[in-house]
Amino acid sequence: MKDLVAYQIVNFLEKKGVEHVFGLCGHTVIAMLDALKDSKIKYISVRHEQIAAHAADGYTRASGMKLPGVVLVHLGPGLTNATTGVAEAGLDSIPLVVIAGDVPSYYYGRHPHQEVNMHADASQYEIYRPFVKRAWRVDFPEALPEILDKAFRLAVSGRPGPVLVSVPMNIFSEQIDVSLFQQRIDNLLSLAKPSLDEEAAEQIVDLLAKAELPAVYAGGGVIAADACDELKALVEHFEMPVLYTLMGKGSLSDAHPLTVGMTGFWGTYFTNKMAREADALLALGTRMSEADCSSWYRDVTFNIPPTKLVHIDIEAQEIGRNYKTEIGAVADVKNALKVILKVAKEKYPKGFKRPEVISAIASYKQDFEKQREKFVKSDQYPMRPERILADLREALPQDGYVVTDVGWNKNGVGQQFPIYVPGTFITPGGLCTMGYGPSAALGVKLARPDRKVVALIGDGAMGANPSPMATAAQYDIPVVWVVMNNAAFGTIALLEKSHYDTMFGTVFEKPTGEPYSPDFAAIANAYGIKGVRVNKADDFKKALKEALDSNKPCLIEVYMENAPVPTDGVWDINNIYKKRPSEFF
Repeated sequence: MKDLVAYQIVNFLEKKGVEHVFGLCGHTVIAMLDALKDSKIKYISVRHEQIAAHAADGYTRASGMKLPGVVLVHLGPGLTNATTGVAEAGLDSIPLVVIAGDVPSYYYGRHPHQEVNMHADASQYEIYRPFVKRAWRVDFPEALPEILDKAFRLAVSGRPGPVLVSVPMNIFSEQIDVSLFQQRIDNLLSLAKPSLDEEAAEQIVDLLAKAELPAVYAGGGVIAADACDELKALVEHFEMPVLYTLMGKGSLSDAHPLTVGMTGFWGTYFTNKMAREADALLALGTRMSEADCSSWYRDVTFNIPPTKLVHIDIEAQEIGRNYKTEIGAVADVKNALKVILKVAKEKYPKGFKRPEVISAIASYKQDFEKQREKFVKSDQYPMRPERILADLREALPQDGYVVTDVGWNKNGVGQQFPIYVPGTFITPGGLCTMGYGPSAALGVKLARPDRKVVALIGDGAMGANPSPMATAAQYDIPVVWVVMNNAAFGTIALLEKSHYDTMFGTVFEKPTGEPYSPDFAAIANAYGIKGVRVNKADDFKKALKEALDSNKPCLIEVYMENAPVPTDGVWDINNIYKKRPSEFF
């Protein structure tokens, strides 16, 4: 029995459990759209391919990372428009399967419409090579079932990430023996993941037990591996403080007495001090990246050595990349913690008590809140960002999702906004893409229709691409966007001001020097969703509650003072700005 390839692809996706496909049309994928029109899969049509990639990313994170998100794009500009979103997913270890239409296979080398072939024929799919786990071009129909099977398994195995399957448009419309797809549909998607042997676990447990101040450093891999319960059990048994990366925020509730906070650029003096003074550090599912480690400067966030580093990650090349490692293990974080906890309870059944550590953390949190109190309670308008975050935390249920973009809404949230439920903080940590938040929130809400979803967005990001509101209106996706408007690319403006005493090219001004901003609330109304502009601080929380209760898409615009995120971390670029070029040589 034979069928059209496009219909068999859609059948394959259905059997794998795919419920949504995010994409944008083009002549190379019309056959796929025809196959999707009567499918139980819901196709989400967006206005820009970057939105499709970010929405699929958010959907995948919120649905638990068990199945890759699926993106459908056209060749040429469709493929290149999606690159930023796919690259963000790659650096954040988010599994995606990108299916891209390509030129007809029999036109390779003839420069057909929209093909990118300046230096090589039929090779535009290679644009994705730097940031996907693998890029396939399908050269004949019979290869497609095997490639799709490999694509789905590769995306979620090892360190998760995106893959690309480039399909010439003529292949979508060809006939194929359905048995070739049937042989692959029930192939295993989830694989048994590596764990620790008890000997390695015993070495780790003994190192932690002998340390005077052991600490855990939780990365995004803890959440991706669904290892938060195991993390909680281990740190409570040993009473070890938990520090976290930006992506690891929420792996242990910020309300837990052992949770300290985020380290690095936007860490506080206390969090960085506790990190550098730990004599043993158990790092879990983290790349030990620059932002989280204060550009790896000694005496700021980490001092490794003498701190003894135990590093567990699913990706071998991350271990020892930036710091000398005492014990390294390639393992799934959840499986590894299960074994470590088992050994810890056997060798040290009474665990450890560190009341002085818990007391110090509690005092720090109280002091930090006192420092913020005048801003949190401030009635000034434009609002203080601290007041915006505090009002949002009060209005949003504890299991609600916060999706951020970049700037105060990422760095300030990482530092100051408590997350109580693992996985409910969604942020672009790897590529730090401006414009991530408005789109990713769509996917989060589609994955978790039972939860409230708020996207915190700067006016720069919302201005870059407001069209996620069109998608929300079209499909009635009840996301609430909060536009924190400071009429600037705020973080970069302040950085430029501090080093060059100017904000040229970073603030939005009219020729007269007056601040300029579009009316985002009016734009929302034009898109067909409710837009609200808050004009005083006391109105913000009320507007937010009304928007959340309405269960409809809504945008709330609030003017915000462009205040810096307070930090005691270090960013190497500050030193670069301070030096003259000759000082580097």
